[in-house]
Amino acid sequence: MDDSSIQDRIDQLVTEEQELLAQGEGAGPSGERHERLQELKIELDQCWDLLRQRRAREEFGENPDEVEPRPADVVEDYLQ
Repeated sequence: MDDSSIQDRIDQLVTEEQELLAQGEGAGPSGERHERLQELKIELDQCWDLLRQRRAREEFGENPDEVEPRPADVVEDYLQ
């Protein structure tokens, strides 16, 4: 997966997230919607982390194709 593909995936996930959030405006929480929003948040974190890893490798002259997405439990434990 290259940087462009990762960015495209991020854009898709953000669009879906915005649609789900818009559906919830003025309505009570939906279990399915809430669950999907949590899944989107995690996948977005993984995509951003992967993109940062790739860019760091490129910056230091290393092969960005050697990085792999980190597990959800790893990226979700990062401090903001």
